[in-house]
Amino acid sequence: MARIAVLPPAVADQIAAGEVVERPASAVKELVENALDAGATAIDVAVEEGGRLSIRVSDDGVGMERDDALLALERHATSKIRTAADLVGVASFGFRGEALPAICSVCRLVIETAPADGAGTAIHAAGGVVSEVRDVARRRGTTIVASQLFYNAPARQKFLRGARSEWRGIVDAITMVALTRRDVRLTLANDGRQALALPSAATLRDRVAALWGASVADRMVDVEDVRGAIQVSGLAERPGDVGTASRRTFLTVNGRPIRDAGLLRAAEAAYKSTLAPGLRPSLLLDVVLPADAVDVNVHPAKAEVRLRDRWVVERCVEDAVRRALGTFDASAALGVRRWSPTAPAWTTARPADVELLRPAPSPTNGLFEPRGDDAALGGAEVEVDVGASLSDESWRPPEPVFPKPPAPEPVPTQHVPPLFQLRRTYLMFEHEDGVVLVDQHSAHERVLYERFMGMLERGEAPSQRLLFPLTLHLALDEGDAFERDRDVLTRIGFDVERFGDVTLVVSSVPMPHPRFDAERCLRETLAALAGDRSPSAHARHERLAATVACKAAIKAGDELSPAEMRALFVALGETRLPAHDVHGRSTIVQLSWPELERRFGRQ
Repeated sequence: MARIAVLPPAVADQIAAGEVVERPASAVKELVENALDAGATAIDVAVEEGGRLSIRVSDDGVGMERDDALLALERHATSKIRTAADLVGVASFGFRGEALPAICSVCRLVIETAPADGAGTAIHAAGGVVSEVRDVARRRGTTIVASQLFYNAPARQKFLRGARSEWRGIVDAITMVALTRRDVRLTLANDGRQALALPSAATLRDRVAALWGASVADRMVDVEDVRGAIQVSGLAERPGDVGTASRRTFLTVNGRPIRDAGLLRAAEAAYKSTLAPGLRPSLLLDVVLPADAVDVNVHPAKAEVRLRDRWVVERCVEDAVRRALGTFDASAALGVRRWSPTAPAWTTARPADVELLRPAPSPTNGLFEPRGDDAALGGAEVEVDVGASLSDESWRPPEPVFPKPPAPEPVPTQHVPPLFQLRRTYLMFEHEDGVVLVDQHSAHERVLYERFMGMLERGEAPSQRLLFPLTLHLALDEGDAFERDRDVLTRIGFDVERFGDVTLVVSSVPMPHPRFDAERCLRETLAALAGDRSPSAHARHERLAATVACKAAIKAGDELSPAEMRALFVALGETRLPAHDVHGRSTIVQLSWPELERRFGRQ
């Protein structure tokens, strides 16, 4: 007697349904995606008991003739592809012809459809078997009602969750569709009560505000970057706002919402040295790449894709997010940002790539444009006596932090705004959107960190030989930290030899600025790194560079001369992530004019 048998069609259909229809939310997703593939511009979804009792999806897309409607209930019947070659670069959400017959096999299904206003077709089916076909009068489009999900599969039905849990799954599915197709109007109702009414949106930020509120949209910075044939766009949470609300992630590849931990990790890598440990940002990103560079036919629910060159795509995503975090818009703000549904927050009239501290090649950059008195002098740089420290003490020029470079080559004039030092800790200047404060220690720390990381990458080690070598006595764990990171210390400019078990002799040190206290910096760095258990060499290098930068940077309370403030302003503008220091704290804080006017009762 044969032990292997071909399964009956009904059993095979239920097995296929188990791959495609896991729960009511899966059925909603498939039916809504069918409506989108039909060219719908408005989709209405209504469920009862979280989809356990019934699911109703109506659209205004291209309806079906009777023959096509009947054929759509057959397995592997589709209008999307004809040959295997069509699978390469397929743009529609569905293409296998499995969703509708799979849903029909485990529920009672009613389809009403019409290709134009007037005569249409109604089909009643249950358990994959058509029971009635009749004529109806209706508007153009399709309405599908799926009721009593898994009525004929009790083993599956008992694993359904409660109505509230299933409803949350449906909300998540519709949210993904709403973020993906912002040009479509969507409504969602549960037990007769409307939960979502989303008009079409011009931008992702508008759709985010409609879904989760303007406060969530305000926490985001625009991402827009093109690298070769790969485009990355979307929204990334400002580092200063990470951890203040629920984390939200959303990712599409070529307009298809997917799950991809690798791409999300790449985007999060752009936040390195801007977030405190344990914090993870919200990210909503669209990735567009050539159709032949991605395979979408690798997951039963099409929730994952395979990338031909994953490393290149991940680097493009990381660079795009890092570029967005390096703009003025990524800095922290006091008060409420100016955002409206018709324009991005904070920078309404300016292009997204204009940055606060980026050096300008010419005085045409709006952020460094000369004032009226500058223009009267033909755009020449005006030496401003910033008089700097706003305190009662008389100012005496300290030793310079940033020495003048020898014989600098002529460069286009960069117009730096008047700078003031507050409490010997913060630099302040006026910007067209408000007042801006810069933490001098955090700013210098960011400058030194990126400089040290550059040295490690390029293998450069500029240092100054000491006339009299330093001798340091260490604890045992500090000695272990030195041995572990000795090569990295050498690559950033320290020439250190071990003398005995707990003694170091320092012959050369880096000189990031004339006030640099090499002995204190090295001692505090080794103390901070003692006991560090970073798993990879790269992570230890970053940790050491961040620690040395923190210990070597100027401190709060250090008085800066006007020239030093200007030099720090320019150096910060040349960094990749000027808005945050290496510990995740804000370097730049904005106080907008609307917030000031509100505080003074002018609004």
